[in-house]
Amino acid sequence: MFQRLQPLLPTVALVGLIVYFVFHGLTGERGLLLGSQRQDILAAKSRELSELETRRVDLEARARLLRDGSLSADLLEERARSMLGFADPKDYVIRIKP
Repeated sequence: MFQRLQPLLPTVALVGLIVYFVFHGLTGERGLLLGSQRQDILAAKSRELSELETRRVDLEARARLLRDGSLSADLLEERARSMLGFADPKDYVIRIKP
C-alpha cells in the first residue's frame, strides 16, 4: 500500500508548502489582510512624529535662550522658580498636573 502512495508524496508535500505560504501571506504579520491595520498604525506614528518634532523645536528654542551668549533673564527666572518651587509673594501660583 505504501508503494502505491509513494509517487503522490512529493505532490502532497508541495501542496502542503503552497497552502502554508499562502495562509501566512494572507494572515501573517505583514499579510495582505492586515493592510488597513498597518495604515492606521502608520497614521498614528506620523501624528506622534509631528508632535515630537514640534516639541523638539520648542525645546531647542528654549535651550538656545539659556545659553551663555544669549541668556534670557525672564526664562532663567521662570525655570528657577519652577524647579525650586518658589514664587514672588505677589504672584498667584496655580499648579496643574501635566
